[in-house]
Amino acid sequence: MKSAAFLSPALAEYLVAHATPPDDLLRSLAEETRRLTGEQASLQISPEQGTLLTMLAGLSGARLAVEVGTFTGYSSICIARGLAPGGRLIACDVSEEWTSVARRYWERAGLTGTIELRLGPAAETLRAMPDEEVIDFAFIDADKGGYPVYYEELLRRLRPGGLIVADNTLQGGRITDPAAGGTVPAMREFNDLVIRDPRVTSVLLPFGDGLTLIRKNGGS
Repeated sequence: MKSAAFLSPALAEYLVAHATPPDDLLRSLAEETRRLTGEQASLQISPEQGTLLTMLAGLSGARLAVEVGTFTGYSSICIARGLAPGGRLIACDVSEEWTSVARRYWERAGLTGTIELRLGPAAETLRAMPDEEVIDFAFIDADKGGYPVYYEELLRRLRPGGLIVADNTLQGGRITDPAAGGTVPAMREFNDLVIRDPRVTSVLLPFGDGLTLIRKNGGS
């Protein structure tokens, strides 16, 4: 779980201290994730990112949301809590092991009727959805090389005025380092793809490990 890793420790701590904290259920999930997954726990969003996702889903009035990359379920709980009454979240992931943890916490959160898990490659899951502009809100937090595909499949199904949120878009502050390897080049390509896309309006926030908010043009 990373929290504004590219900020100074003091600023990162201040940021966390001035965001509404997670409740007991989310704290329990974060702790179990750390215990079960070790270093992989960094794949989980930070608490302040979770608070922001709940707020964004609520502000957008979302009724149908899609998440690409569920892990142990922290972000899905946050998104689902922000949905309008009767809303639904489709959660896409490939891991039965980690999403089994998510299922338990969805039940504890009273969200089993709100969140639908679809196991399998996310690109295939998205392509199998109706080719209609019905999605209100989407969150991408999966394999970085797949972001362009997930983005395109989601955008074509996103209603005008709908919102896509993409995580890890600053790569721990390494995004501007031309020598950086790993997932940085793929993320740099994605960031460039978004900013060149005339169909959307976007802003990249220095929040967590970088969050890009992408609004589909049109709508009210």
